Amino acid sequence: MEAEGAIIKVVDPCRPLECPALYDMSRPLEVEVGCGRGRFLTGRAAKDPSCEFLGVERMKERVGVFASKARRLGLSNAHVVRLEALYTFHYLLPEHHARRVYVFFPDPWPKRRHHSHRLFGPLFLNALWKRLEIGGRLEFATDHEEYFHVVEECFAGDARFRRVAPMERGPDEWTEFETLFRGQGLPVHAAAWQSLAVEDEKPLAPLSVAPEDEPREGVVRRESRGKEWREEHADSD
Repeated sequence: MEAEGAIIKVVDPCRPLECPALYDMSRPLEVEVGCGRGRFLTGRAAKDPSCEFLGVERMKERVGVFASKARRLGLSNAHVVRLEALYTFHYLLPEHHARRVYVFFPDPWPKRRHHSHRLFGPLFLNALWKRLEIGGRLEFATDHEEYFHVVEECFAGDARFRRVAPMERGPDEWTEFETLFRGQGLPVHAAAWQSLAVEDEKPLAPLSVAPEDEPREGVVRRESRGKEWREEHADSD
């Protein structure tokens, strides 16, 4: 791929990324889950060259567009990884280093029988807290009111986070989906939570997720399926 420089290749979805920029603790890190074609994140990267930015996206075409955009804009601080969000946060990122994580307009999986596929739940919150710096923030937005309240309840029951005012974003910082939704006059629900220190921090246990309980924000691969994951992604090398 022409703009491959921005794409971080994942050799093993259950091992930390080999990307020195993301593990340079002297530089802040911001992560967007479901970054799409990179409209929001590449805009952030262009405005702040002192920070590293990582997009997490499962769709190969979108990853390619993100990388092409980063190359065209000359952004050495914009990266993208093709993987499911839960595994990215559970295994790949440095501990307590991300100053902000953005989750804008994730799939709400509105049918009750699909609710287990939603991203927000105990597994993701455990990994999210482990990757955010203390005082770091999760910024969330959705057009789906029921899912918004579900996420509110999820954070309200977790003493490691406190709710804060969400960031203000103008049209130049809207995602592709947000631009579409706002253009249709749909309401947008936004909230943010800040990571707090705890006295007894425990390591993350290896993921063990039943197939029916896997979130579907991206290409989910359990640890036992590492070989299949590598074979499936061989065509992206």
